Amino acid sequence: MIKGVMFDFSGTLFRIEPAARWLRTVVTKAGLDVPEDELDACVRRLEDFGAQPGGIPPRTVPPSLEALWRERDLTAERHRSAFTALTREAKLPAADLAEALYERSQAAGAWLPYPDTGETLRALRGRGIPVAVVSNIGWDMRRVFSVHGVDHLVDAYFLSFECGVKKPDPRIFQMACDELEVAPGEALMVGDEPAADAGATALGCQVHLVQPLPVDERPDALAEVLRLL
Repeated sequence: MIKGVMFDFSGTLFRIEPAARWLRTVVTKAGLDVPEDELDACVRRLEDFGAQPGGIPPRTVPPSLEALWRERDLTAERHRSAFTALTREAKLPAADLAEALYERSQAAGAWLPYPDTGETLRALRGRGIPVAVVSNIGWDMRRVFSVHGVDHLVDAYFLSFECGVKKPDPRIFQMACDELEVAPGEALMVGDEPAADAGATALGCQVHLVQPLPVDERPDALAEVLRLL
């Protein structure tokens, strides 16, 4: 019987805005006049390098950045350094946009909840089932939950950069189970990354995976969570 649920953040409960909107928002704010074809080409390069936090995974990581990329979620400094370095590799319209793009990726308005995020969290709260967010991340995204009005439905957050350990290490899942006061065998981990989120099985947790699709393409994938209880 499931008595506690852990959720991943990006690609599970929320999704970052499309890379094209991400870049255009920052370029417009900077007052730059960049031809559309150049913007489109830059978006493709940003996606190739996986330079948008929470966006498409990198198709290629420069050898000089591989070590930093592997450890990006362990500290805020490494996270910022990894992603700003990747944006610079994408040959931005202006070099100083790297920091602005990184800041935009942490804005609550850049993130959208999946259509069934709120109703799923409310249903769990109604059933008395505690919820934790367990995420490999290098910044504090609690404000995203607050701005979108669902922070009161989350009992605890376990963020890799705060915990000093990241998924799939069983220790971060154990931390969450301890806080929720449930045995691992009574916990469900819901995420979108098999390699990371399925690490919870090492403790005996159940795992349910969803697809990290754009928000408008995934209306009700979290509903399955309620059927697993």
